[in-house]
Amino acid sequence: MPWIQLKISTTNQIAEQISDQLIESGAVSVTFQDSQDTPIFEPLPGETRLWGQTDVVGLYEADTDIDALKHLLNLDQYNYKFEQLEDKDWEREWMDNFHPMQFGERLWICPSWCDIPDANAVNVMLDPGLAFGTGTHPTTALCLAWLDSLDLKGKTVIDYGCGSGILAIAALKLGAKEAIGIDIDPQALQASLDNAERNQVSDKLTLYLANDRPANLVADVVVANILAGPLKELAPDIIQLVKPNGMLGLSGILSSQAETVSSAYEADFCLEPTAEQDEWCRIVGKRNVN
Repeated sequence: MPWIQLKISTTNQIAEQISDQLIESGAVSVTFQDSQDTPIFEPLPGETRLWGQTDVVGLYEADTDIDALKHLLNLDQYNYKFEQLEDKDWEREWMDNFHPMQFGERLWICPSWCDIPDANAVNVMLDPGLAFGTGTHPTTALCLAWLDSLDLKGKTVIDYGCGSGILAIAALKLGAKEAIGIDIDPQALQASLDNAERNQVSDKLTLYLANDRPANLVADVVVANILAGPLKELAPDIIQLVKPNGMLGLSGILSSQAETVSSAYEADFCLEPTAEQDEWCRIVGKRNVN
């Protein structure tokens, strides 16, 4: 059936209050949108940050009385807009937005509903999920292309902040002997396990919550696609995961943050020139032999 959408332009100070009012008035869903394309980076754990100018968008059933809703919400005090949304097969439309993607020379990430473009390539089957990582973001793409460039045969790879497990699974499909996924979120570990089973590599993947990993854990290759703040804060832990002469790849970093992140690792690694995609970058280096 069709829907009625109400968009209210407001500020971050009262956006959540308006959201509560929309829910109480019968909205079946409420979302927040950026009014002015202002990026928000690195919220603290458990923190919800909103843009200075925020649109609060409520979705109502088609038979909702708009005049009554205007009166109930006292909409005249806001800048607002009603729209009629046509009924669509939203699942089909969502699926149509995702296609197989190539990274480097050999690696493809393929949604399960699409045909594999190249049966002779290294194909990872991964469906878009709860923002855990599907290859569409430049930081994930940078890490996948880097893994594709390495000779991983017989190597152990750690995916630090594994999310969907996309990097660990790609490493295994690219020839790694074993992969280890580490994350602070139990849901991420479950997503990684599910995706590893879908790709028939779960027997080579070990998963740990960050606080539960073995103290002596090390690997030939470590990749950490998280954020600049945690990469700097956790640098001592991440460095110790890399064997001497082992490789480290870091991403989740804005190009403007590359210098400060590099400074946390340059004493222990011979760092390569930074690779960039859009406004994001990847830092790669080989650990020094002390």
